[in-house]
This record gives sequence, C-alpha cells and structure tokens, in this order.
Amino acid sequence: MSSADNATIIYRLGNECEISDISTGKIYSGVIEGFANFGSFVYLNDSVKGLVHKSNILTTHKAGETIMVRVNAIRNNGNIDLEEIIITSYTIEQVSCKKRQTRLCDLKTRVGRTVHLTCQVAQIKQTSGPTIFTLVDESGTENAAGFIEAGKRAFPEVVQGDMVSVSGEVMQRGGQIQIELNDMRPLSCEEAALVEQRIENALHERAEPEDIPLLIQSDVLQLLRPEMRKIAAQIRKAVFTAQPILVRHHADADGICSAVAIEQAVVSLINESGKDYDADYFLFKRAPSKAPFYEIEDITRDLDYATRDSIRFGQKMPLIVLTDNGSTEEDLPSMKMAEVYGIPMIVFDHHHPDEIVDTYLISHANPYHVGGDFGITAGMLGVEIARLISPAVEERIKHLAAVAAVGDRSAAPERQRYLDLVAGNFPEPLCKEIASALDYEQFYLRFNDGREIIKDILFLNENEKRSRELVQLLVKESENAIEEQIRTCMPHVERRELDNGAHLFLLDVEIHAHKFTFPPPGKTSGEVHDRLCRMHAGQPVVTLGFGPDFAVLRSRGILLNIPEMVRNLREEMPGAGINGGGHLVVGSIKFVEGMRESALARLIEMMGTYPIE
Repeated sequence: MSSADNATIIYRLGNECEISDISTGKIYSGVIEGFANFGSFVYLNDSVKGLVHKSNILTTHKAGETIMVRVNAIRNNGNIDLEEIIITSYTIEQVSCKKRQTRLCDLKTRVGRTVHLTCQVAQIKQTSGPTIFTLVDESGTENAAGFIEAGKRAFPEVVQGDMVSVSGEVMQRGGQIQIELNDMRPLSCEEAALVEQRIENALHERAEPEDIPLLIQSDVLQLLRPEMRKIAAQIRKAVFTAQPILVRHHADADGICSAVAIEQAVVSLINESGKDYDADYFLFKRAPSKAPFYEIEDITRDLDYATRDSIRFGQKMPLIVLTDNGSTEEDLPSMKMAEVYGIPMIVFDHHHPDEIVDTYLISHANPYHVGGDFGITAGMLGVEIARLISPAVEERIKHLAAVAAVGDRSAAPERQRYLDLVAGNFPEPLCKEIASALDYEQFYLRFNDGREIIKDILFLNENEKRSRELVQLLVKESENAIEEQIRTCMPHVERRELDNGAHLFLLDVEIHAHKFTFPPPGKTSGEVHDRLCRMHAGQPVVTLGFGPDFAVLRSRGILLNIPEMVRNLREEMPGAGINGGGHLVVGSIKFVEGMRESALARLIEMMGTYPIE
C-alpha cells in the first residue's frame, strides 16, 4: 500500500486543463466513471481521463466516487496510466489552466485530444444522428459534431453566423477530421466583435491572390488586373468561409470556357483546403443561361435552390458570379431580386456595360471600363481570374482562353497571343472544333451544366483519345445540321440597302428555318451572315434574322450601337415591349408580336443612320 506524509499535495484539475497540464508522479483527485475487466476509468476533469489497472486498485469503488490517483505514465497515444493512492493527511491545490486556443488548421496534430477554439459557425446541418456544424476561423474550415439524441438539434441556441467558443475532442472519421463537441456557446457581443475582426483580418490576408503576371501581353488586361484580383480575392474568401458559389454563364463557347475556368480553380482550391470529398458539389454550382443576360427565370431557379439548401443544409446564401452576361439594364430585375435576399454578386463580362448595374455588384470587370471592347472575351477574363484563384490550374486551363477567342470570333490582338501560347497542343483548327462542339452539345444540354461531358470536350479529363473522338463526332454532327439549315434558309433571304449604303439581308427564321433543333435562330442568323459576308467581301453587311417577337442582328463594316438602338426604340414605341441588347454590333431585340412590323421598320431605319467603317 502506498502512503504519503502530511506535506502531500493533491492536485484538482480545472475543466479547462488538458492532458499536457498533468505531470507524471503527481497525485490528482479524480472521479470513477466506469469499469472494465482490466480496471477502472477515472476522469481527472470533464475531458482528461485515465485508467487504474486492476492491479493498482486498493479498495472497492462505485461509479461517481472520488479517488486519489498518482500518474504513473502518459503514453504517446494519449493514454494515462494511474494507480490508486490512500492518503489520510493532505492539502488540495487547484490547477487552473488558461484555455489554449487551437486553430482549425492544427486539428490534425491534436487527434485524440480536447481542444478549445473561438470561431464562426458557417453552416448547420441536422442529420438523422448528430448535428454537424461547419466551423471557420482565420486558418481554415472543419466540421464539428454535436449529439444529444438521434435527429435532435444540438446546441439550439447557436445559429448560423454566430461567433462561438468551442471545446471538444478531435477525432478522425472516414479520413476526415472532426471535433466531437463537449460544449459550444455563442460569444458575448464584445467577445464576438474581437473574434470576428481577428478572423476577418486574417481571411483578408489569406484570400489575397498571388502576384502573378498575365499569360500574355495586353494593355487592356493589365488595366483590368486590379479588378480581376479583387474578384479572385472575393471568390477565394467564399471558399475559405464555406460560402457556396454559383457561376451563371451564357450558354455558348465563350461563356462555357469562362465559367469552366473558374470551376476548375474553385474545385482546386476547395481540395487544397481539405474540405469534404464531395464539397465541390455542394459548395460550387455552374449553370448556363440561354440569354446573354441574367433572366428572371434564372434568378428564380437559383433562389429556389439557394433557399432550400439554406433551410435543409444550413448553408449560407451563395456568392453569385455572372460571366459573359450581367453588364446591362436587362440584368437589373434579377439583380434586384438577389439584393432582396442579401446575395452578393460579381460580374466579369465583355458586353457593353450600363453604369446602373454597378449599384448591385460588389465587383465588375469589363474591358469597356478601361477603354477596351468586346474583343477581350469573357473566356480570356475567366482564365486570368482562375489563375489568380488557384495558380495550380494554369497548365490545365490556359487553352480555354484560345477556345473562347475563336468561339466568340474575337478580332483583338489578344486572340492570336492566346492561340500562340497553346499552339503546340491546341492549334487554331482544334480550338475552333472545340468551340463548335461546345455550342452544339450545350444546345442539347439546355439548362444542365453537363459537367463531365463539357470537361471531355475541353480536354480536362484524363482520356485524351476520348476527347478527340468526341469533339470530331460533335463537329461533324454540328456541320451537317448547319448545312441542312443553310440550304433551307438561303433561298428565302431578302436583300435591301440601308440609307447609309450598307447591304441589309432579312430572313424570317420562324417560317424559313427548322424549329426546335440545332442551330437555333441566333446561330442560324450568324451562319447566314457569314456566308453573305463572303459573298460581299469588303462591303458593309447587316443580317437581320427575325421571328414573331424577336430579331437577331449581325453586322460587319458598320458602326452600330445595339444597346443605344434598344433604348431609343423603347422610348419611341412604349407599346412595343422593346428590350434586348448584346455587343455594339451583335445582339438581339425582343418586342410584342403585334408590333413586329413597326418595330422592324423603325429598327431598319435606325441602322441606316450609323456610319460605315
């Protein structure tokens, strides 16, 4: 039997103390909490426990009974070996330990230990078992599990966005780090403000992109770098704070390339940050838009998903990124709806911008803001921004800028520079084929993102042979469909001459083109326009494809301003329901069917007032 004299000190461990606060050889007061064949489990405080082997138990005990124990050993795996001590004369000394704050990024080194931290709750998800809290601090994001009983909400006083004090044991579940919560409480206003500022300052620094040069020389892109860096920082911060990201893009080759570049960068950053294996699916969504602007139909669908995910999974409302759309007055109704729900919105686009949209945006990169034009495509912007988000993706995505350039028929000098950059693996003919395959496949994907199919077309999956075969097949089908449409349409093209001397060609695509198949009316009008331009080489040409309530404009050699024409038509013809837009010389206009003849007549008259190049 062990004994001690009158000078014996018994230590009582405070609840905030950890295993590192106990010392081998010292005697502690503990409480018996359980029994096994090989001994008794003793808690030295609420979280630090050890084992008294049956050979070291001196008397019979009951659960909940206080016992004096000496620490014989602390093993590398965190197990504590204890032996019972019987003492008749002693003094108690309280061990009070200041909570050591752990950062989320350090949890992997604390498996099996109790940790304390202050952080923000980014998401709360109730499962059929525990409540899962997604926690964010200045260093990273991890999950914590609180359990009362199956399916019942743990710590109901904590809500999404709260700054909280957390304690719990670090465990590894299915290869993922998780805190099993002992306690979680919202911080006081004063404490919360300090923690929020600490996290915000650190996140601002962490989200700042690397200072890397552009892929090519470009005065316009160089002037846009500050805004592109700002956008990259905002997207990086969203990833670090577990905020879902939704990218909306025009459903053509340029829009797809711009959005997929961002997709690749965000997924790369999510994986680098150690998120759950499927985090890239519930933290990132990419969605095509039929029109080159953010339609009410689009925002309604996005809000439906966002609000349901917020209620069902406890997610934050998303950061919306618009690319190859989002710059014009046509986007305003959707932007106003997003504002009602407090959804932040970013735009990078190359359509001629209307200043008013910036009221609803936290960032807006557009070549027109720095003296450029639509020749700097959304795909070029997307690739450069994606590199800032995650430089690791550069080699995978740099060809997307070249595909976007040829797909959107850019005439800017940057087009050739991006093509030269990837000419070894992606010569210009292949880039054109990829762009054609994208347009064709997206027509049939409609509102779906077709994530893996699009990656195959863009050579972003591992199977290069499959990508080449798929692109060749889609290009052949696309060409056959276009040729069939053109053979049908060309005999019905009507020729006129505008007042400024430009050739005007009109085609009623509603009655002289196949419906509900590829190519759609806009693409059909463009293909007809290309053939007419070749037939009238060196001369100004305008092609107007129209239906019951719309008109699609394509032009060459005439300095049109389609957004301006739309505004003037809307003012002059209040009963025509005029709206639309696009680039200065390429775009579309909508009107009510009963005003078609008047709207088209006035539109043609307006086009005749613009100068010839």
